[in-house]
Amino acid sequence: MDNTTWVTNNTKWSDFILVGLFSQSKHPVLLCVVIFVVFLMTLFGNTILILLVYSQAHLHTPMYFFISQLSLMDMMHISVTVPKMLMDQVMGVNKISAPECGMQMFLYLSLVGSECFLLAAMAYDRYVAICHPLHYPILMNHKVCLLLVSGCWFLGSVDGFMLTPVTMTFPFCRSQEINHFFCEVPALIKLSCSDTSLYEMLMYLCCVLMLLIPVIVISSSYTFILLTIHRMNSAEGGKKALNTCSSHMMVITLYYGASIYTYMFPSSYHTPEKDMVVSVFYTIITPVLNPLIYSIRNKDVTGALKKMLSVGSVFQETIK
Repeated sequence: MDNTTWVTNNTKWSDFILVGLFSQSKHPVLLCVVIFVVFLMTLFGNTILILLVYSQAHLHTPMYFFISQLSLMDMMHISVTVPKMLMDQVMGVNKISAPECGMQMFLYLSLVGSECFLLAAMAYDRYVAICHPLHYPILMNHKVCLLLVSGCWFLGSVDGFMLTPVTMTFPFCRSQEINHFFCEVPALIKLSCSDTSLYEMLMYLCCVLMLLIPVIVISSSYTFILLTIHRMNSAEGGKKALNTCSSHMMVITLYYGASIYTYMFPSSYHTPEKDMVVSVFYTIITPVLNPLIYSIRNKDVTGALKKMLSVGSVFQETIK
């Protein structure tokens, strides 16, 4: 057995080393505290939003059902990467086994894909609500909403099942250091000592389809929405519709912009530092911003939150 074969066989399933964000920071302790606070804010904000949607009857609408699913995805998304990263920093360990790496990659890819399609479903929901309000109860009934959400989760998991097994079967013998804070596909492929050009091309085509279909749905939906708003006689109705859509567009721009850079830009545009910063946007920043965007700018949600808090205070006074 030659040395190359031995190295390949013995590094294929050995532990990887996550270089991580903290190695790039001059103040790793402060950065760790900030990320931990953001993580808690994400869990708290999205949990509150989910509880509000399911506890308040006037929020039992398709739009808020999709928002609650987005919150669930965001909670899972940040939980896949951040706890491991924080624990490694606190304990001084930055290793991850191959099975753990594969599981993290699968969950991450599945959630990214699911969220891409969910944002498209949310755009379509707003299109039907604003452009076809009389048919909205029929076109977006409970069964249709469940089918759309189930389809989003299924298509996202297909992405994970397609890319994860192939990525993890490559021999990794160049290095065991992943220049990232989690097992992201592009960062892991760089460690392979085999020719990955065909796989990278197939991954690029897969990501184009995964992003292109939702982008077409989103751009078409908002084009028709803007045309409908322009023709509206009611200034108040147009303003309300525009506020709702602008919230969605803020989320979409952040999420899709970062995803397109990571998976569709040529490798010449990428550096480990840039990739980590961009990944922070859609793994850490976007999940904490979503509940703020959908609550602060939404009178229904803020009203439901005040109602929940007032009921809670009344209940405490009754107990006393």
